[in-house]
Amino acid sequence: MFKKILIANRGEIACRVIKTARKMGIKTVAVYSDTDKDALHVEMADEAVHIGAAPAAQSYLLIDKIIDACKQTGAEAVHPGYGFLSENPKFAIALEKAGIKFIGPNIKAIEVMGDKIESKKFANEAKVSTVPGYLGVIETPEEAVKIAGEIGYPVMIKASAGGGGKGMRIAWSESEVAEGFASSMSEAKSSFGDDRVFIEKFVTNPRHIEIQLVGDKHGNAIYVVERECSIQRRNQKVIEEAPSPFLDEATRKAMGEQSVALAKAVQYESAGTVEFIVDQDRNFYFLEMNTRLQVEHPVTELITGIDLVEQMIRVAYGEELKIKQSDVKIKGWAIESRIYAEDPYRNFLPSTGRLVRYQPPAEGTENGLTIRNDTGVYEGGEISLFYDPMIAKLCTHGPDRKSAIEHMSVALDKFRIEGIQHNIPFLGAIMEHPRFMEGRLTTGFIAEEFPDGFHGVPLSDTRMNVLSTVAVYMNKIHADRAVMISGQLPNRPRRLPTDWVVSINDWTVKASAIRNEMGVEVSLLDADDKVMSTHFVESEWVPGEFVFHGFVDGKPIVVQLERAKEGYQLKYRGASAHAVVRTKTAHALNLLMPEKVAPDTSKFLLCPMPGLVKSIAVEAGQDVKAGQTLAVVEAMKMENILRAERDGKVAKIECAAGDSLAVDAVIMEFDFG
Repeated sequence: MFKKILIANRGEIACRVIKTARKMGIKTVAVYSDTDKDALHVEMADEAVHIGAAPAAQSYLLIDKIIDACKQTGAEAVHPGYGFLSENPKFAIALEKAGIKFIGPNIKAIEVMGDKIESKKFANEAKVSTVPGYLGVIETPEEAVKIAGEIGYPVMIKASAGGGGKGMRIAWSESEVAEGFASSMSEAKSSFGDDRVFIEKFVTNPRHIEIQLVGDKHGNAIYVVERECSIQRRNQKVIEEAPSPFLDEATRKAMGEQSVALAKAVQYESAGTVEFIVDQDRNFYFLEMNTRLQVEHPVTELITGIDLVEQMIRVAYGEELKIKQSDVKIKGWAIESRIYAEDPYRNFLPSTGRLVRYQPPAEGTENGLTIRNDTGVYEGGEISLFYDPMIAKLCTHGPDRKSAIEHMSVALDKFRIEGIQHNIPFLGAIMEHPRFMEGRLTTGFIAEEFPDGFHGVPLSDTRMNVLSTVAVYMNKIHADRAVMISGQLPNRPRRLPTDWVVSINDWTVKASAIRNEMGVEVSLLDADDKVMSTHFVESEWVPGEFVFHGFVDGKPIVVQLERAKEGYQLKYRGASAHAVVRTKTAHALNLLMPEKVAPDTSKFLLCPMPGLVKSIAVEAGQDVKAGQTLAVVEAMKMENILRAERDGKVAKIECAAGDSLAVDAVIMEFDFG
């Protein structure tokens, strides 16, 4: 077996590979850019080599630097992770010439299947059903418009060397094709060093289901069940699960056998994935083959017990696959939630900065339920604008889909992140969504269920009562501690009221709290002080803790909290609420306070997220129309086009192409006079 391997990647996937290598007794080498010098994967590896500046094109995409790092450290093999050089045949060829093993498939498979255009041609020749489209390289926007018209709208514009949703656009008209073509090429160039794109028919209401493969150098290949990856936003997977709630055994077998046949046709070895579009009648169409490890591989590992990274390493070393198709069994259900550094309340714009708090739920198995958290960050670390915004992949496993979903909801409630914005509230909302819970999924789920974006989860009466009860409980604990302050006279103990007024956002209810040796009894009262409901709270929570763990009426409850200027900001099941508990007198006085009016920023174009200004499309003094492109800002390898919201004139431009801006920095000022 290899004695030392190098991981040509960063973040959570580098940490993931290191864990398996360590388990196998293999030493590891990390590579890092300027920005990543203090990264978790660098700390975890046995050795680390600096390879360049922060931009990937000046570090992680430099083949010579990776090979030099192998030679410096004596690494015998390279695991590429996903993204970066993982599907670059030039990288595999360079490693072969240097006498270094590539922990991935053979060069032919990478060349044929790693290129989305060539893979579709190959699949057609192999009689595999594919989505209608144009498989040649498209040179100009005019040519793209012509081809799209021939295929029929809607169409998907995709980067040939792409992955992870980068360089992908859905177009419904000629203008969207022309604009999407340019953006796809630009993103593809910056992300993969290859600006080729192609166009195919976009199948409406599809499911995205993929088959995991493992093959060896001895002609053996198996499929390791499927993953449902239909919950996507902007073509980027958000939630994955295994198995799929949609497939029956016959369809699973047909998709698996077709995937294995395709793999054997290219003599595929290592772990890889065949992706399919599946319509509502369970007809499936080959989409692409990823000749690498997938981001969502943990859910397959959780339901099968197979360590896919270990299999990749053993296959690369030349071992024969010991797992037979009959050995692959489905055990329970697994869900993966991708936790991203993005603001779901501002159209999921990227968020960068320092992780002031990073406290994920504890990993492990208890009562048949498992939590796994694949991550590459730590508390105090920094989320950089140069790389993918993923913070962690939170996974849960249970005996069935319902238990895995419920456990995920609890795990998300426990996951505490501060310092940057993140999408945990949105993930929590999906877990609670009736359509998701029923398994009625398509790749359009998010666009259909959140057509106007995400604005938080509305609180039902039941949950409003739960949060009110928790708020009153915490207030009671604070009050009880206050009466213990030193300096009081023994015969004149300080007494605090037991009746309060609870405000949750704009909702108000009266409450009382009585403590006994078992816990606190909280009663919610109507305007006439009549009891509407009574709840019993048990918890060991103490002031200063930022996660409330306890039981309300015997049901386990986890609520995150942050101290607000007054009261608490509570987070529960994707909802966020401002809770304040006051005495009756304080509540009456608060009603007399004037409301603070937000400043008027309507005449400014503000930068919606931290990013790099790629271009300014207008000039000072220029008249602009609603919908007109004003600027393009890039963050985390994604280009964001900023448009005019209404007609007006550009009065002043405050930045230039190449400037790095903070969130809400002024880009330009308008005159709407």
